Amino acid sequence: MPGRWTPESWRSKPIAQVPDYPDAAALASVEATLARFPPLVFAGECRSLQADLAQVAQGKAFLLQGGDCAESFVEFSANNIRDTFRIILQMAVVLTFAAACPVVKVGRMAGQFAKPRSAPNERQDNVELPSYRGDIINGAEFTREARTPDPQRLLQAYSQAAATLNLVRAFANGGYADLHRVQRWNLDFVGKSPQGERFHELAGRISEALNFMEACGLTPERFPELRTVNFFTSHEALLLGFEQALTRQDSTSPTGEYVDCSAHMIWIGDRTRQLDGAHVEFMRGVINPIGMKCGPSLEPDDLLRLIDRLNPLNVPGKLTLISRMGADKVEERLPALIRAVEREGRSVVWSCDPMHGNTFTATTGFKTRPFDRILAEVRRFFDVHRAEGTYAGGVHLELTGQNVTECLGGAQAIEEQHLADRYHTQCDPRLNASQALELAFLVAEMLKKERAGVGFPVPLAQAS
Repeated sequence: MPGRWTPESWRSKPIAQVPDYPDAAALASVEATLARFPPLVFAGECRSLQADLAQVAQGKAFLLQGGDCAESFVEFSANNIRDTFRIILQMAVVLTFAAACPVVKVGRMAGQFAKPRSAPNERQDNVELPSYRGDIINGAEFTREARTPDPQRLLQAYSQAAATLNLVRAFANGGYADLHRVQRWNLDFVGKSPQGERFHELAGRISEALNFMEACGLTPERFPELRTVNFFTSHEALLLGFEQALTRQDSTSPTGEYVDCSAHMIWIGDRTRQLDGAHVEFMRGVINPIGMKCGPSLEPDDLLRLIDRLNPLNVPGKLTLISRMGADKVEERLPALIRAVEREGRSVVWSCDPMHGNTFTATTGFKTRPFDRILAEVRRFFDVHRAEGTYAGGVHLELTGQNVTECLGGAQAIEEQHLADRYHTQCDPRLNASQALELAFLVAEMLKKERAGVGFPVPLAQAS
């Protein structure tokens, strides 16, 4: 059994994916500075997200989680934040209307700076340097100076996360998220899409519903709920020193619970989910909703042990299992995990990450992901859950609101020779805005079929 938890108890555990800082004293000084900084999110917000995710666990809502592979210091701008926020809202409206259920919106933003790597070092032209691990740790340029982990980057990451959160909160509550505005964006997409006719019907039905509501007096001026949206943030909690520094004791809790104030939701990657490892140890002690990536190497018994460690009280909405099998392995590996969870009566949210298991390097040298394989993994995820009688509760996507050319295919028919046109990611390839919205329409069709005959209809205003 695990012993007593403290915010620093993870330091006594074996840890994976940790950078090698050359100056431990400088790192400790920066972490002490961060510990004095204000929280980025608050305990009440984390509890609200958990309550929403509990609805997903019960089949009454759907989780849409998406954003950058790794946020960049260089590309940090209000326009990029706006565009990512906007595409997630567009996707949520499509999903909400098609399936008549609320969509819980969680961004991979305001903290998604660190990335796990398959190897600690990278070699180019007989020169070996530390791998790039995300801007919070080191730089992407292949120089010794850039690749040396620098503690000062933690302070810049905090500053950028705070600014991002400030802008996102303004967008979410200042009228930018008005349903009418979001649907006009969708109509713009329909007009430009090569598959416009296919999507026009659903987009038109959404507009008709909004017009009907307005004719009935349900206007944003009279009902402010139509102008605002609940939007949460998340990231992989890879750099535990940063997470500990932003962990606070909840002053509103009579039992003195701890909350990681770096994000509303944090998750454990497939490379760091060791039962007795540092990342699981840290995660088990905070009240935040927790995600855990579940790759093809995960065995059912190990999954149950991890669930017991991370959510021993079986609290609904506490734990989201993010399947990332690869399109060819979903039907082989996922059913056994679902059956084990169902057999033991564990309450979880099942979400699908169709990105990480479908990555390859093109002949042009760019790492990419084919849209048809991304879609295939999502389809098979839904199919498996339908066969098992369980609920496919969400998708977890790497995407951007920018018009990049990083993933192959989709209605834009991006081919390998197009990748170099606008390949901007510093880590993994992302869906662009058009591909992401196209995927939302296709997922909406699956979700509608899944919920047929079950249905938890809610007013569109409430669902937003």
